[in-house]
Amino acid sequence: MKINVGSTDRILRIVVGLVLVGLAATGTVGVWGWIGIVPLITGVFKFCPAYAMFGMSTCPMEKK
Repeated sequence: MKINVGSTDRILRIVVGLVLVGLAATGTVGVWGWIGIVPLITGVFKFCPAYAMFGMSTCPMEKK
């Protein structure tokens, strides 16, 4: 797995994931809030399968 999630993208994914999971855990948004696990995991591991599938990356380019 090659890292394809940049730092800003990573922070946003983790924050959104934590908010959704927190809201789902308290019963505020219902069961669909558990979908927040997906951005949370992709943010923690710095890898997004959808980005890989479409050849995208939000990481800065490596200097050569």
